[in-house]
Amino acid sequence: MKNIVILLSGRGSNFEAILRTARAENWEADGLRIAAVFSNRPDAKGLATARAEGLDAFAVDHKAFPTREAFEEELARQIEPYEPAVIVLAGFMRILTPGFVSRWEGKILNIHPALLPLFPGLDTHRRCIEAGCRVHGSTVHFVSAVLDGGAIIGQSVVPVMTTDTPETLAARLLPYEHKVYPKCVKAVAEGRVKLVDGRAVMDDATARELAVFYAE
Repeated sequence: MKNIVILLSGRGSNFEAILRTARAENWEADGLRIAAVFSNRPDAKGLATARAEGLDAFAVDHKAFPTREAFEEELARQIEPYEPAVIVLAGFMRILTPGFVSRWEGKILNIHPALLPLFPGLDTHRRCIEAGCRVHGSTVHFVSAVLDGGAIIGQSVVPVMTTDTPETLAARLLPYEHKVYPKCVKAVAEGRVKLVDGRAVMDDATARELAVFYAE
């Protein structure tokens, strides 16, 4: 059985989407399971959700550690027994150091609310509207030492309306984030997508599956 470990800081709506999909598609029959959920915030709603669903769920409070490296060392110590095939950042509001990332290179995934390499960083919906883009989206990527700079695994795409605000655009995109992220997690866990020389390598069928387009 290949283990999937989730890191989150709040509710973890993407975690909930991945869990729903895993249960609906019976990932365990394919040899995949969500093994544990970790949060840097003891009061994170995602931990309560995980426990209610019978998953291992732990808090590693970053405030209890003198340095970022000390926090990550303890987090890694608790993750390691699960021997994760994939570590999924689902609203994990901590920037990981290169040391942590290199420990699981090619196994840590994140989702960013923009069509990378456009609009790395914050305020992506506002920046997209102000730039006059006609489409917007989300990008699942391998985590690297460069913020929002890892190899692209999959993307979802939605239209930008002339009447959009950052809030309406974010609301249109969110269901498509919830569609593309589980697909990417499963593909990486199954070994259909691999990080090779800084690029995400996959066959054409997988590439088609991991491109999710808006449908009314």
